[in-house]
Amino acid sequence: MKNFIFISPNFPENYWRFCAALRGRGMRVLGVGDCPYDHLSEQLRRVLDEYYYVSSLEHYHEVYGAVAYFAFKYGKPDWIESNNEYWLERDARLRDDFNIASGFRSADMPSVKYKSRMKECYRAAGIPVARWCMTDDPAVCRAFLREVGRAIVKPDNGVGANATYPVSSAAELEAFLARPHAGYIMEEFVDGTICSYDAIVDENGTPVFETGNVTPHSLMDVVNEQQESFFYIVKELPAALRKMGRAAVKSFGVRSRFIHFEFFRLNADCPLGKAGDYCALEVNMRPSGGCSPDMMNYANATDVYARWADMIAGNAPRPSAGQHRFCAYAGRRLNRNYALSRDELLARYGAHMAEHGMVDAALAPAMGDERFIACFDTEAEVFAFFRDAALRAAQ
Repeated sequence: MKNFIFISPNFPENYWRFCAALRGRGMRVLGVGDCPYDHLSEQLRRVLDEYYYVSSLEHYHEVYGAVAYFAFKYGKPDWIESNNEYWLERDARLRDDFNIASGFRSADMPSVKYKSRMKECYRAAGIPVARWCMTDDPAVCRAFLREVGRAIVKPDNGVGANATYPVSSAAELEAFLARPHAGYIMEEFVDGTICSYDAIVDENGTPVFETGNVTPHSLMDVVNEQQESFFYIVKELPAALRKMGRAAVKSFGVRSRFIHFEFFRLNADCPLGKAGDYCALEVNMRPSGGCSPDMMNYANATDVYARWADMIAGNAPRPSAGQHRFCAYAGRRLNRNYALSRDELLARYGAHMAEHGMVDAALAPAMGDERFIACFDTEAEVFAFFRDAALRAAQ
């Protein structure tokens, strides 16, 4: 029996399904986390063979001790994985220390965690990337802004749109430079819509499942201005995006992973390409966040948890079971009054509604406080749903 150690299996809450799928394929599933065992969901407790509680996953010696305990009791781990962006470097260090080959090691981390290094791999795949500079030298930053006119600054090693800011003038740049800014990257502003290539990639680097999503509004604005959050899983992945995604998989050397690669679809002609073309944004070597795996299931009539576990277990890929649809996510803010109440929105879209509930506080800045997930046959219906979900009540 193979041993799979899942780091932080309780977050996000739907990740218990990854554990259940592994257990269903005959693997021993061992959890390490900083949530007390009694606070784990009943579903997760049922599918874990054993759980090791640590006071903090930030304390490497505690996590190392948990893995060492499992290795002593059950034999050498075959897999260590969290499927979580925040813990990718921790996962890699554990693989180093326990000599586990099934996954990225620490030496692989720079090109998949640092946005400046990601660009090298994108370029190697023939994919256009935005111009950029690091923010260490103020003179370089000032010259760069004069060259590009408008820029975005963000941590070179960061997650999502956290600590990401627009810079559109010399005054805004000076305000940014006056704050601590070590380890930040400055990129030219790209007028584009964020689209993703999402895939489960097997041990040979071959995608065994592919889909994608579209985020119509700036995630940076959603986080910084606490706007409503909207995105949707596409009904069919565009051929051009599929081609770029597969090229990036090869360039980044992806093996045995669930991935979320982000691109811009250009809204207007620019030096990066013509309107409708794609250029690189960044890569995430884990599933798209929050409830996205469940939305992929709704859109593709499939079970991505099972598909991922089949990939881990070496089983043959399984086809989708039914018709593809768009799956749309609307995240509202609790401190806003909307034209349609919660009950009215649910009633209007009852036939389409797949899921409704509150969002975990850790995900709320980017995904809203309350989620509404619905499925549609057309993109026009998706945007009508977004408009109804966002419409504010008259003052």
